[in-house]
Amino acid sequence: QVQLVESGGGLVQSGGSLTLTCTAVGFSSENFAMAWFHEAPGKGRQGRSCITSSGARALWGDALEGRFTITGDSAKATVEFKIDRVRPADSGTYYCALTTRRGCAPSEGVFDYWGQGVQVTVSS
Repeated sequence: QVQLVESGGGLVQSGGSLTLTCTAVGFSSENFAMAWFHEAPGKGRQGRSCITSSGARALWGDALEGRFTITGDSAKATVEFKIDRVRPADSGTYYCALTTRRGCAPSEGVFDYWGQGVQVTVSS
């Protein structure tokens, strides 16, 4: 059974940095993609960034501002998502997702597995 194990959430001061990590446990494949989605309080889940097992990256929505970085280790099925100069609007729940398809897309329906989510709170 595949499980996505997330870590790195918590309380961070505005202007600081935050790194979220996700590892797919029980998963084995050469072709896949992993992504991070953000669900702000009272809003829907929005895709932020994705990386494929071949190293191709995608940034979506607010992540296009330049404060977000995604890196991955395909051999370990692990992905890291770093947010610099965090703002209160970055608060919410961040979900890791994995798809067995080769590409990335900012759509929830594309992804086969989801993590439980990690809570991020940015204090102003």
